[in-house]
Amino acid sequence: MLNKYARAFFTRVLTPFAAFLLRRGVSPDAVTLVGTAGVMAGALAFFPRGEFFWGTIVITLFVFSDLVDGNMARQAGVSSRWGAFLDSTLDRVADSAIFGGIALWYAGTGDDNALCAVAIFCLASGQVVSYTKARGESIGLPVAVNGLVERAERLVITLVAAGLAGLHDFGVPGIGVLLPIALWVVAAGSLVTLGQRVVTVRRESAEADASAAPGSEATS
Repeated sequence: MLNKYARAFFTRVLTPFAAFLLRRGVSPDAVTLVGTAGVMAGALAFFPRGEFFWGTIVITLFVFSDLVDGNMARQAGVSSRWGAFLDSTLDRVADSAIFGGIALWYAGTGDDNALCAVAIFCLASGQVVSYTKARGESIGLPVAVNGLVERAERLVITLVAAGLAGLHDFGVPGIGVLLPIALWVVAAGSLVTLGQRVVTVRRESAEADASAAPGSEATS
């Protein structure tokens, strides 16, 4: 849902920066790799220690690489299957680091097994949601559905809540509850999105199989 509008907005905003990097000889793949490394560092160095505010700041500085690298590739006319594969693969790595870091906090000092399990569910369901679309497309289906909570929504909801929850360290009372709420929302939304994609793939595959069946043209 957010992808359609937010991506277009930030693409326009980040286009000059992408052009600047190209003039300096930086490749889109390098931006992808550095961005993923930065997100992983921010998530795994800060989140397991409960430093959600600073972790979110670091992650936010690098998470926009996902838009910059594609922008650079288009400007340079070097968009490729390899670039798309690398970008998509490292997106999954970055997402895993974010939710894994949160899970580590609740498994350790945060001392909440239920929220640890919810964070792990968010991690796993996000991977499966992405896989269902990729797998559906790989067998020739369009998977034409905009899910309720896709990657952009998962990241925005989680990182905004984590950053605000981190203000507890600065004396803001009661704000720590935002992260647990966000995790439950993302978990529920991811489950709905998974269901949407599975139902869509089932319908599209049935339609494709029916149209390919012998005699389907004669009866149409």
